[in-house]
Amino acid sequence: MSSSPPPCTYTKLVPQPPADNLGWDGHKPGDKGAVYQVYCPDTMRIGVSWIPDGGPAAPPVDPEVLAHRAVDSMKLVGPDIASPQAAGTYAVGVPLWLWVNQSPTTFGPNTATASAGAVTVSATAEVASITWKFGDGTSVTCNGPGTVYQASSGMKPSPTCGHTFAKSSAGQSGQRFALTATATWQVNWTVTAGAVDAGQFTEVRQSQTRVGVGELQAVGN
Repeated sequence: MSSSPPPCTYTKLVPQPPADNLGWDGHKPGDKGAVYQVYCPDTMRIGVSWIPDGGPAAPPVDPEVLAHRAVDSMKLVGPDIASPQAAGTYAVGVPLWLWVNQSPTTFGPNTATASAGAVTVSATAEVASITWKFGDGTSVTCNGPGTVYQASSGMKPSPTCGHTFAKSSAGQSGQRFALTATATWQVNWTVTAGAVDAGQFTEVRQSQTRVGVGELQAVGN
């Protein structure tokens, strides 16, 4: 028995959609082609695609499947956490700045292609947001990589992504909180060879570290 995914089905829309419908994607009514409804059972995706008369046959597989293959080839991984550092010690009540290093595999953008027969799909992935869970029962979601701390900022909170611990990590495993950073990647894909089609989906990657948080000690005479 074949393990190949079921093919997409293409149904010509009657009547054809108006000229401003996204299905025309750069074409216009009267061009030698038509807009079709696309149903791909492998991913349950329903969309529209313009196919030229006498042009390439409808793709034998869902183009979104090829987009996932392209993403697999990118070898995306979880955020490259720059702050907090695992070797650092942080203090209750002191603003902690959160940021990540950026590279094609940890933050993007990252672009790759995948092909099947006459169809080629190009996919571009980039982190849309990072959700930080601090191990103290709190979390925060930040858009972007965060802001690198500068000594001139003193005790100011981060302008883009930060956290302030309300309790120490005493009593935690290893006397440190278990912190996770979960990146949501947005993937935009388009068919560059074959029937005109495009779409988007998300991917998730996660990194972990441990954070030591202590109480500020007052020093007096």
